[in-house]
Amino acid sequence: MLLQDIWYLIHSLMPLCDSARCACASRMFLRSWRCHPKLILTEETLGLTQKESQKVDIARDFISRVDHILKNHSGTGMKILKFVIRDCYNVNTCHLNSWLQKAITQGIEEVSLFLPRKSSKDCNFPCSILLDGRGNSIRYLHLTYCAFRPTVGFDCLRSLTKLHLYQVCITGDELGCLISDCFALEELDLCVCRELICLKIPFWLERLSCLSVCDCNALQVIESTAPNLSTFDFYGEPVQLVLGESSKVKNLKVDFSSEPNFLSYAITNLPSIVPHLETLTVSSTCERVSTPMVPDKFLHVKHLNIYLGGDDDGAVTPTYDYLSLASFLDACPVLERFILSVNQGGMQHDSVFGDASSHLRQIPVCKHGGLKKVQINGFCSAKSIVELTCHILKNATSLEGLTLDCIFGAEAVSDPVRCSARKSGKCMSKSSRMVLEAHRALSVVKRYIVHRIPSTVKLNVGEPCIRCHAIDVKLL
Repeated sequence: MLLQDIWYLIHSLMPLCDSARCACASRMFLRSWRCHPKLILTEETLGLTQKESQKVDIARDFISRVDHILKNHSGTGMKILKFVIRDCYNVNTCHLNSWLQKAITQGIEEVSLFLPRKSSKDCNFPCSILLDGRGNSIRYLHLTYCAFRPTVGFDCLRSLTKLHLYQVCITGDELGCLISDCFALEELDLCVCRELICLKIPFWLERLSCLSVCDCNALQVIESTAPNLSTFDFYGEPVQLVLGESSKVKNLKVDFSSEPNFLSYAITNLPSIVPHLETLTVSSTCERVSTPMVPDKFLHVKHLNIYLGGDDDGAVTPTYDYLSLASFLDACPVLERFILSVNQGGMQHDSVFGDASSHLRQIPVCKHGGLKKVQINGFCSAKSIVELTCHILKNATSLEGLTLDCIFGAEAVSDPVRCSARKSGKCMSKSSRMVLEAHRALSVVKRYIVHRIPSTVKLNVGEPCIRCHAIDVKLL
C-alpha cells in the first residue's frame, strides 16, 4: 500500500469533524475529503450540539453545512451515508431529494435515513435515485418516517442484506416489489409500518434468516416460505402465522399485545406452527385462566422464557395459577433452561402467608430430566408461584442452579449490594407495594424453599437493595 493510501485510510477513520478540519489544513487530506467514504451527518458530527436552545440558528446551520459538504464531495468512494434530521430543521422534500441525489452514488453500501416524525405523511423516498446502478451495491438500508413506493420491476437492490423500515408507509404489494429480487437479503426488520395488511416472504429468499415485525397493527397475516428463516420476533396485534411444517424457525419471540390468555394460545398452537423451535420466548400482559396441559410437544425447545405482566399496574389476575406453567415444562421434553419473569407492580394474589397451615399442592409426577437452569425474576409470595418452584425442585432431577430474584428489574443477582447508585445515584424507582412484596418474597424463600434445595443445586437469591429498598420489618 502506498504511503498516500495509508494516510487516506487514517483520514477515513477519523470522526467527521476531525476529517473536515484536516482537509482545511492539508491539500492531501483535502483530496481525501472529496472522496471521504463515510458521511454521517448528524447534529453531533456537524458540531451543532452547543446551539440546542437556538432552534432557528441550528436549523439554518445544519442545512448550510450539509449543503457545503455535499457540494465539495466528488461523489466517488462513498460507502456509508447517514442522515439524522430533527423536526426543528424544517428540511423540505426538494432539499432532501437533492442531497440524496448527490450522495447516493455507485459503490455505496449503507444508507440510513432518520427523518423527522412530521415528515412521515408527505415525504416519499425517491426510488428513482436507486436506479442506473446506484442501488446495486447497497447492502444495508434503514429508513424512518417516510413513504416508500417501489413499483413492479424494482430490481435494483440485489446486494441488499439488511432492510430496516421504521414508521414507513408501504403496502404489502409494494414491499413485495421491493424484496422480490433481494436474493442476498438476510435480515428484515419492520416496525410500525401501518399500511401492511399481508406480509408474504417468498421461498426464493434463501438467505433470509432473521425477521422482526413490531407494532404493524393493521397486519393480519404473516406467511413465509423462506427456507432458512431461523429467527422470528413478533410483537403486536394478533395475526395469523403461516410458516408451514417445513419451517426451520429455531428462535421465536412472540407477544400478541392485546390477546388475553396468550400463554394458552401459545402452548396450544405454536407446536404445529413452528415444530423445530429450540428457543421460545412468549410474553403475556393479560392471563385470566390457567395454562392447560396439551398433547402436542415442543420437541426441540431447550430454552424457554416466559414474561408475565405489562406495566406497574400489573396485568396478571389474582386468580392466575402459576403452578399451571408446569404444563409448559411438560410440553418441552428436552428443556434445559427456564426463565420466568413476573412484573409484580400492582399485583394482587393469594399469598402463601394467608394461611400458615395451608397445604402446598402437588400435581401428578412429571419429570423434567433435562432441566438444568431455572430463574424466576420477580419471585413473590403468591402461593402458586411457591408451588411451581417446589414442583421444579422435586421433578427437575438434573437441576444445577435455581435463581430467585425477589425484585423485578433490579441489578444483577450476582451483585451483593444490588444498588444502581453507582450509575444513576439511586435504584430504579419501585412502588412501596413492590418493595414490600420483595421483602415478603425473601421471607418465603427462607421459610419454604431453602430447606428443599438438594445438595447438588446452587441457590442464588436476589434480595431487595439494602440501601434503597429498606422497610420497617413490622410491615411484613
